[in-house]
Amino acid sequence: MSRTLQGVLLQLVALALFVAMDALLKVMVAFYPVPQLMFVRFLAHTLFVILALKLLTGSVPWRSRAPVLQTLRSAMLAVANAALSFALIHIPLADATAVVFAAPVLTVAAAAFWLGEKVSPRRWIGVAIGLAGVLVAIRPPFLTGEPLHWAMLLPLVTALGNTVYQLLTRRLALVDDPRITFVHTSLAACALTALAQPFVWVTPAASDVPWMLLLGALGALGHSILVLAFARAPASVLAPMSYSQLIWAGLAGVLIFGDWPDGWTLLGAGVIAAGGVLVALPERRPQPSPRGDA
Repeated sequence: MSRTLQGVLLQLVALALFVAMDALLKVMVAFYPVPQLMFVRFLAHTLFVILALKLLTGSVPWRSRAPVLQTLRSAMLAVANAALSFALIHIPLADATAVVFAAPVLTVAAAAFWLGEKVSPRRWIGVAIGLAGVLVAIRPPFLTGEPLHWAMLLPLVTALGNTVYQLLTRRLALVDDPRITFVHTSLAACALTALAQPFVWVTPAASDVPWMLLLGALGALGHSILVLAFARAPASVLAPMSYSQLIWAGLAGVLIFGDWPDGWTLLGAGVIAAGGVLVALPERRPQPSPRGDA
């Protein structure tokens, strides 16, 4: 199995874990403040990663060659998750997930400019189609004739944060050992959300503690697998795989919350997926021209 295919498969597993985490988060934001859930999640994430590394490898490497990039990456994760958490209070999971999918197309574009990855004209067309689908999913007034719900803009913040996070993941895969990035993934995010706890903390019920810990476990496992994926495949190849998350989010929304995606969400998701297919298709290699004997 090629390293690129390994990266794609790891990415798909990570995305399934993220949908499970988002669904659990949507349940819990009805009972606890978002900053508290973010802090508990990132704290549990950090502890799980440290414990797993200690048990599996006997050490917890943390000295990074790019500590500023590691801190920025973790901070972007906090921003992205906080924006999505606040959005899930007001809008269905499938709607929020559809808008978040500005991230894969933005990642492809940004990977070309920042990481120097080659993006063909066909993939640029896919990026444009994907962004058009995001616009449909947001339901702007000039399309629907109805006022735009302000919470639909929050997943766009998540998309921008995820774009920077994914690009930094790819960049750091070339600089640091993956185990170092595992450790740093939630450190800055944990520190940032800790600042809010004196103002928002609500003592959790004993029955809710395991669910809070599960948030951290899902996040730790998902992001650790994501680091391994980006160490094996280019960002421009992995980004379109994120569209599989639309399917899982839609199913979770229906089965857990009874939220059926409406026509705009389905149309937007379909256009986004079409753009993703264009981006994901492998490039054709030029065939060598036949050469006659002199």
